[in-house]
Amino acid sequence: MRYVAALLALGLAACAPMDTAPPPRPPAAQVVLQPTDTGARLPTNQAMQNFQIAVARIEPVAERLCRQRGNNSNCDFLILVDDRPGAPMNAFQTLDRNGRPVIVFTERLINDARNVDEIAFVLAHEAAHHIEGHIARQQQNAVLGATLIGGLVAGSSPEALRSAQQLGATVAARAYSKNFELEADATGTRIAHAAGFNPLRGAEFFFRIPDPGNRFLGTHPANADRLRIVQQVAATL
Repeated sequence: MRYVAALLALGLAACAPMDTAPPPRPPAAQVVLQPTDTGARLPTNQAMQNFQIAVARIEPVAERLCRQRGNNSNCDFLILVDDRPGAPMNAFQTLDRNGRPVIVFTERLINDARNVDEIAFVLAHEAAHHIEGHIARQQQNAVLGATLIGGLVAGSSPEALRSAQQLGATVAARAYSKNFELEADATGTRIAHAAGFNPLRGAEFFFRIPDPGNRFLGTHPANADRLRIVQQVAATL
C-alpha cells in the first residue's frame, strides 16, 4: 500500500461523497431514504484495517473483470491514500501519465466508513469507472460538445469561439455524468458482491453524504436513485 501526500491530477469528477450501455432507467416507485443507525465511527486503526481488507479483496476481482471486458489496455490498479491533514472526504479514479488506473482515497473518507462493506462498495464503485471506460467517454463527449457548439459561432472572434467551445465541452461532459455514476454503482455492486461483501450494507454510505438532488447538469444523481440501482442489481445476484 502506498501513501501519498498530494493528489494526482483529477481525471474524473470526484465521486463518492461529494456534494458527492447505462442500467435501465429506475421505475417510478420512490425509494425513501430514512435515517439509519450505521454505528459509531471506528477507531482509526480499525478503519485503516478495513480499508486494507477491502483493497486486498476488491482489487483482484476488479482487475479480473477489467481484463474480461477488454475495454482497457491497463487493468493494473494503483490504490493510494491521500493523508494530507485537512483533506476533504473524497475518493476518485484517474489515470497516470502511462494510462494506469489510479484510485485515491482520503483518510477522512476511510475514517468515516462505519464498516468494511461501505469502504469496499466505494472502492468497487471507483474501480467500475475505469472498467466502464468513463474517463475516455467523458473526454469524447467534451470534444463533441466543443465541436458542435463551436460550429454554431463559426466566424466569431477567437475569444467568442473559445468561450463557446469551453461551454460546449462542459455541458456535454456533464450531460452523461449522472448515467456514468449509476453505471458505476451497478458494476460496483457486482464487484463488491463477487469479492464477498454486502453491497446493500455498503450502500448505507449514501445515508450520510449530501444529497445532490436532481440539479440541472449536476455531476451526481440523487442518492435515492443510486440506492435504487444498487437494490435492483443486488436482487439479481
